Amino acid sequence: MFTEGQWMFAVFFVIAFAIAMVISYRKDIKLHKKYYKGSLLILAGFALFIIILFLIKTFLH
Repeated sequence: MFTEGQWMFAVFFVIAFAIAMVISYRKDIKLHKKYYKGSLLILAGFALFIIILFLIKTFLH
């Protein structure tokens, strides 16, 4: 389906993109701590909401 060159490009791209993301995140870590202080609680709330919806669906089915 894909040639060997396409697979190599995809692997190289994913690795390079991941490295760029890590470098970018490390540069902005102070800003993230300052401006996104309560974001983990919001993420936990969304996860809890999805789990509750799944449980309701499971028990009412």
